[in-house]
Amino acid sequence: MDRLIYTAMSGAKQVFLQQAGVAQNLANATTTGYRAMEHRFRAVPVLGPGEPTRAFAADASVANVFEQGPLTVTGRPLDVAVNGAGWIAVQGGDGREAFTRAGNLKTDANGVLQTSDGFNVLGEGGPIALPPDNNIVIAVDGTVSSIARVGAGAINNTNVVGRIKLVNPPENELVRGDDGLFRTANGLPVLADENVKLTPEALEGSNANAVDAMVRMISLARQFEMQIKMLQTADANARTASQILTINR
Repeated sequence: MDRLIYTAMSGAKQVFLQQAGVAQNLANATTTGYRAMEHRFRAVPVLGPGEPTRAFAADASVANVFEQGPLTVTGRPLDVAVNGAGWIAVQGGDGREAFTRAGNLKTDANGVLQTSDGFNVLGEGGPIALPPDNNIVIAVDGTVSSIARVGAGAINNTNVVGRIKLVNPPENELVRGDDGLFRTANGLPVLADENVKLTPEALEGSNANAVDAMVRMISLARQFEMQIKMLQTADANARTASQILTINR
């Protein structure tokens, strides 16, 4: 009976982990620039006396899905979407360089360009500070320009404030952090990539599909119930065997 119990238990545990990952995808189905995750498992044969007829389920890794999300035109000057592969470099809470696809940018009280979560957007020389009372334009290559408004200077006076650092590190070297940002596995910054382009005044949506996540969640719930049923069956068999042995005594 113990063989059935441990086999079913390992399966139930991994299905539970899958449910947690799908639940996170479902919760972020409308989060700008979110990258879905999926748990990958492998079968581990149980070695011991007799034939290897049993296998445990083991969590091999948590994979990130890097497919492009849908683009939505917003018309907001501080909204940008990475077109194709690539990332926007930001300064994480730990001070290290990190990467995001969330292009719904804003400015803080000091005019520093930030993500919606408050992480400073990095330029060629560090964070980018925007002048007050100016119209901001972000170009396809990440160049940030300011245009003086009427009453605050010459309307046609355009000044380049900075350039957003756009990078494209290998996807297999990226690690997702608890803050939702991605970093290189070695924690080192990467060089800017001239081939990464932006779509101004647009946002990239999450690449997690809510309908697919719901269907997956239902399927996992049924698998979990099946594993629990196997545990209950093993317990009932053990009780019955114990009663038979008691009677024979």
